[in-house]
Amino acid sequence: MITGSQTDEAEVVETASAKINLALHVTGQRADGYHLLDSIVTFATDAFDRLSFLPADRDSFTLGGRFGPLLSPEATGQDGNLVLKARDLLRAALAGEGVSMPPVAIRLEKNLPVASGIGGGSADAAATLRGLLRFWGASLPEDALFALALRLGADVPMCLSSRPLRARGIGEDIVALPAMPALSMVLANPMKGVSTPEIFRRLQEKNNSPIGATPTGSDTTEWIALLASARNDLEPSARASLPEIAEISQMLSESGALLIRMSGSGATCFGLYVDHAAAEAAATRLSRKRPDWYFQATRTA
Repeated sequence: MITGSQTDEAEVVETASAKINLALHVTGQRADGYHLLDSIVTFATDAFDRLSFLPADRDSFTLGGRFGPLLSPEATGQDGNLVLKARDLLRAALAGEGVSMPPVAIRLEKNLPVASGIGGGSADAAATLRGLLRFWGASLPEDALFALALRLGADVPMCLSSRPLRARGIGEDIVALPAMPALSMVLANPMKGVSTPEIFRRLQEKNNSPIGATPTGSDTTEWIALLASARNDLEPSARASLPEIAEISQMLSESGALLIRMSGSGATCFGLYVDHAAAEAAATRLSRKRPDWYFQATRTA
């Protein structure tokens, strides 16, 4: 049973951490078109969107943050996003349990780039589910919440826990990786989006080998060695679609990163560094070179 407990504070706040695909192998394709994946996933501790929930006379949704304007109805041509879908699906699920939930004012502070391969929309949806369960003091059986999350998107179930994991299938077959160490990294995005469906359409090979066995301990050297032996099968087609991915990867390499890779379907790339001080220094230097791009030093969970 997944339960939220009301707090003494009127406002409930949830963070939606960036989801980082440290490795992503495409291992097949189902008859319905969905691609099968094998991915090692972790989450940033200080690169996140922020959602707040407050009592209200009627439902409302507002946007803020650096990238908030990119999600406005005027910018997207749509009347909603995954936050609103998550709210409505959760309310309907609770109504099916015989519980009616009051209106809520939701504010999304959008700090992560949009359509950037770090699960921003999925993380926002998962944070909405977690936040509303707390705000409403409600509960759902774990399997029911998982199924609801999967209806919102293949990445939403893994974003519910926001902990290191290995995801297979279309992303719904999840195994926790509690031994994965915290990693210091820089997230880098050239502020240009890529189309995930187009990246998958460009794939030349869709039946690749899975990722090898993960280390049983938390030795950072062993984990980086595993990641170095893996890859992101979407990266070649993304690079062909957006040349800036190669440029930003080169910048990360020149800044001293130990390992550079694209996350998800792009265009965000990451570089791993020896420690957080090195990552912060690199992010500062990179931001000075390209102040119009997105660079964020962070640690992983």
